[in-house]
Amino acid sequence: MSPTLALTEDLLRRPSVSPEDHGCMDVICARLEPLGFSNERLRFGPVENLWSRRGNGSPVLCFAGHTDVVPTGPREDWRTDPFEPAIVDGVLYARGAADMKSSLAAMVTATERFTARHPNHAGSLAFLFTSDEEGPSVDGTRKVMEVLEARHEKIDWCVVGEPTSADLLGDTVKVGRRGSLSGRLTVHGVQGHIAYPHLADNPVHGFAPALAELVATHWDEGNDFFQPTTFQVSNIAAGTGAPNVVPGELKARFNLRFSTAQTVEKLQQRVLAVLDRHRVKYSLEWFVSGLPFLTRPGTLTAVVQQAVRETMGRRPELSTTGGTSDGRFIAPTGAQVVELGVINATIHKVNECVRIEDIDTLSLAYERIMELLLTGK
Repeated sequence: MSPTLALTEDLLRRPSVSPEDHGCMDVICARLEPLGFSNERLRFGPVENLWSRRGNGSPVLCFAGHTDVVPTGPREDWRTDPFEPAIVDGVLYARGAADMKSSLAAMVTATERFTARHPNHAGSLAFLFTSDEEGPSVDGTRKVMEVLEARHEKIDWCVVGEPTSADLLGDTVKVGRRGSLSGRLTVHGVQGHIAYPHLADNPVHGFAPALAELVATHWDEGNDFFQPTTFQVSNIAAGTGAPNVVPGELKARFNLRFSTAQTVEKLQQRVLAVLDRHRVKYSLEWFVSGLPFLTRPGTLTAVVQQAVRETMGRRPELSTTGGTSDGRFIAPTGAQVVELGVINATIHKVNECVRIEDIDTLSLAYERIMELLLTGK
């Protein structure tokens, strides 16, 4: 069994459902300390965070990721125990196998080999791990970056281990992510008997034309790096359950995923304009879970593409598709941020899995990134 697979299995046996870490950080710290890393544990609320650094100089190359996983879902639907890793036909099954404990293990073993071969490398190596990526993402990477910014500690390059690959390992590298703006909308009406609609005010009827316009709205064209902004309703509810009662209110949740072609303020203004134009009686709460970020082609993207080409034999597509990631908290500080990880086809599903071969290859790619950035070789 390879060192990377062994470490992956060790981490997978720990049921670190967000925001729990269940000792994953302890395992990682024990591996990094003998390499000369200074491990700083930062706990905020129930969340465990790790900032670990080797060296004091710049540039700083950081590997980032999360130890927390999503819940398993129905245990009976799993072929194997989700927290007891099992290998079937060269594939490793467990919750967190792809998202993203295999990446964490690959980062650590790559660093072990790299520091053994290059003990006097240029700049600094760092790790930023959290147990709050799959949850609210309030007390995790966001808080650690606030600590680093307060003491003027900067990251130059960051590689996030999110599972970015689509069909083949390394076919996709994320160089940015869209922003996420959510709204919690309450449409106010007047409850009444359905046979006397003139004595009631149906919020469903009042909201329907506005919703139709919001769904049909063309928000923007996107740009060279991002697809156009999208609007989606995630939840909507009204009514008492009785067939003869006009509901008194409607509640809806919606989300806009947007690019660097937009701002939060412009999107909010357009949504409000539609609601007001249709004379909807409403109250609305806004939530921004992340702003869009983009790492334009440069040193880091070129190095990552070269490392993938050398270790995996393919040139990756540079993409900004998908959901949000903790890169959204790191990029605003000025760091170049990319994401490179295993195939994402089974993440958050039952029977989540990763190819064993891909774990070891990913570790080689991470090691090559270190060599290219911190030794120039």
